[in-house]
Amino acid sequence: MKNLRIRISLFLNYFVFAILLNSVGTVILQVQNNFGVSQSAASVLEAFKDLSIAAVSFFVASFIVRIGYKNSMLIALGFITAVALLMPSIPGFWSVKLLFAATGTCFALIKVSVFATLGIITKNSKDHASLMNFLESFFMIGVLSGSLIFSAFVKENEPASTSWFSVYYVLGGLSCIAFILLLTTPLDESSVRGSNAGTSNKISNPTPIANAENDFGEMIKLIASGLVIVFVISAFFYVMIEQSIMSWLPTFNSQVLHLSNKLSIQIPVILAASIAIGRFLAGFLLRKIHWLAVLVTCLIMAAILVLLAIPLAQHIDPRIQITSLAHAPAVAFIFPLIGLLLAPIYPAINSVILSALPKRKHASMSGLIVVFSALGGTIGSIITGFIFKNYGGKQAFYFSLAPITILIIALFMLNKLQKKSATKIEFSPAATH
Repeated sequence: MKNLRIRISLFLNYFVFAILLNSVGTVILQVQNNFGVSQSAASVLEAFKDLSIAAVSFFVASFIVRIGYKNSMLIALGFITAVALLMPSIPGFWSVKLLFAATGTCFALIKVSVFATLGIITKNSKDHASLMNFLESFFMIGVLSGSLIFSAFVKENEPASTSWFSVYYVLGGLSCIAFILLLTTPLDESSVRGSNAGTSNKISNPTPIANAENDFGEMIKLIASGLVIVFVISAFFYVMIEQSIMSWLPTFNSQVLHLSNKLSIQIPVILAASIAIGRFLAGFLLRKIHWLAVLVTCLIMAAILVLLAIPLAQHIDPRIQITSLAHAPAVAFIFPLIGLLLAPIYPAINSVILSALPKRKHASMSGLIVVFSALGGTIGSIITGFIFKNYGGKQAFYFSLAPITILIIALFMLNKLQKKSATKIEFSPAATH
């Protein structure tokens, strides 16, 4: 298959960062055990990750073409390899903060470069959409693998042990392999640089600063659109729901359900698997059923699941720590199934907004998607951590009912505005992911 080597490289890059990014829930639990950090203090790890993704995506996206997609990915992989390999030597809450800041920074470079590279190595829109779906599926495999890898380094009988930091030797090794594979893999970027160069010559050679100002200007102008405002609200509240659950599920398992640390980290695999399966099934549903009907139904069912599952945690004896799956309460298995219902929402609303905009605005819109998704994840995790500390874990997950309600209202508004503009815009491959 043409470009097979570079495709494998992109998959491996995403796999590595899926593990690092989605380890935040596990690490939030571990830093509480190791360093006496409160829930609200631990919640800032989400901010270190997401705000760095948002900032770097916003300011660097304009220069990615000039740096080169391959060079940008190599910089990210090289830097995160060095940081990961240093982590076991400097265990501490401050070093974990720096790790997630580095992870977010590097993932911003990886994500923009990978998405841009797909356009170079695919031959048509169907190939593009197919490769994007495989890439997203592989990302979820990374999430699944991450929970299992981290749990293997947690000592069951020593919850305060920092031996789990050794997991970063494994992750550093994986990112080093990804670096070497990409370094030795050819990637022809001449089509992108050539087209840019040609355009530049016709427009009297704008400087990089002028190009960056134009990109920022396009992004700011988009925010003035009613359609984009409603989309931003939808994306913000969706990510708030998803990330608050993903980041705090291990802590909920440990402190509310009284599972052992190892089980608390392993059981969220159900959530990641549910999201992967949900997105796969939604791909078939959305071909036959209007997206609004699918998403609103999913959100209503998600709210019902919260109302039915969380009360199951009421009568668990806090004096007994559960160390085997056979003795885990039903809520530990039922609540993570919310991933099946949340899974279709984010890809679908991204498709709606991109297909409703002209192709020339897709790059700017992608920047807004990254920025507001990161902000939603950060704020959701911080609010959940605050509620967790002051009102308890059950109330923290009941909080998800508020953004679910707001999101349902926003989706109806998004559908109404999308109808006015979607028919005017030609379908684009970018709108499929």
